[in-house]
Amino acid sequence: MNIGKAIRELRKEKGLNQTEFAHATGLTQTSLSQIESGAKKPNTGTMKKICDFFGVPEAVIYILATEISDIPQHKQDLYVKMFPNLKLAFLDIFK
Repeated sequence: MNIGKAIRELRKEKGLNQTEFAHATGLTQTSLSQIESGAKKPNTGTMKKICDFFGVPEAVIYILATEISDIPQHKQDLYVKMFPNLKLAFLDIFK
């Protein structure tokens, strides 16, 4: 699961750079960079700020953060078939 990558994708979808997004959410750019790179996991308060900014439930970020390695091997073919469309649907719903 790559929460930082999911947050980065949502940020880029909004057309924001790290500095703009950090300012809008009350985070530091350094903290955001560490989250997006996977060096640091966001705490509960940080996740709330991020979710509030994007207007998404926390579960959406976790769904978007799901990677094939998180899926049991016997279900990975289904993941490969379904996840790209599921991801696009979530991004469209919460634009």
